Amino acid sequence: MSRIRAAVCRAFGEPLTIEELELAPPGTGEVEVAIRACAVCHSDIAYAAGAWGGRLPVVYGHEASGEVAGVGAGVTGFQPGDKVIVTLIKSCGTCHGCATGRPALCSASGHATPLQGADGERVLRAMYCGAFAERTVVHESQIARIPGDVPYDAASLLSCGVITGVGAVINSARLRPGENAVVIGAGGVGLNAIQGARIAGAGRIVAIDLVPEKLEDARAFGATDGILASDGDLVERLHALLGKGADAVFVAVGATSAFDSAPSLLAPGGRVVLVGIPPSGELASYDPDIVASAGQMLLGAKMGDAVLARDIPWLIELYHQGRLKLDELITGRWRLDQINEAIADTKTGKARRNVIVFQ
Repeated sequence: MSRIRAAVCRAFGEPLTIEELELAPPGTGEVEVAIRACAVCHSDIAYAAGAWGGRLPVVYGHEASGEVAGVGAGVTGFQPGDKVIVTLIKSCGTCHGCATGRPALCSASGHATPLQGADGERVLRAMYCGAFAERTVVHESQIARIPGDVPYDAASLLSCGVITGVGAVINSARLRPGENAVVIGAGGVGLNAIQGARIAGAGRIVAIDLVPEKLEDARAFGATDGILASDGDLVERLHALLGKGADAVFVAVGATSAFDSAPSLLAPGGRVVLVGIPPSGELASYDPDIVASAGQMLLGAKMGDAVLARDIPWLIELYHQGRLKLDELITGRWRLDQINEAIADTKTGKARRNVIVFQ
């Protein structure tokens, strides 16, 4: 057991507390990673607010990078000193999800938590990660090696925001060159969906957001047009731009109202891709008659249907070529003891991505 500092959630909706915990060594098929950077994702914030339930106490954080500090029995693909990203995609390799090339849908059960608090108290790792901590232990399928010249803070974004946004466009929606895309929400994931649409060769990329400054961000990441969500009828404004509805609409926020309006923005044959996740129990509505008669589709995209061994090297190559923005996604860098300030700043809606940086 080694002693580490971590940000612990002990009550939903309350500030996280920085505590010393005991971390068990890696078991069979596991690796220990010294965390160097972990971005603050809206999923972490939603979990900590109690939006999706769960047990406490728990350590959140799942969009991370670091250095392999130790390996368990049976691990042959990694060794101490390797620079890696840490993701929530834990893959058994044999279940239906894994066997069909969608490891984010792996149905295998999780391992026991490696974390303990005072007097042996059981502390959970959210999403198999628990990366708001100096170190974590994860399954070897959850990490991917990255080159030494990619900064840790930029690399951490590949672990969730980038693969979720870019992957939703490339892997889930299979956007084709010349198709028109709409992205609702120009936050961290939305900007990456915009990047994905640009990389895919979309004809027009329309960003929709409530904040004018975010529409400016969207253009910097590849949007050809922007629509302020509060300014007039969205359908009319979109048709004025495109002459028709969109071929694909990506909902990159967790607001139920966005899911309600998304189908109305589609052209015949188009698809709505559900990327953001609203709180449990919230319901959206749509007219199934229109969806059916227009040959449209509602499609869920979890973690961009990413396959780490395939997608991470490709994304890093795009980054090296200057075709994928990573450094520009980072709004602020914070210490672990500033995590509540970083969360508060993220909740204002003005941040692209805030990153917790470890020495």
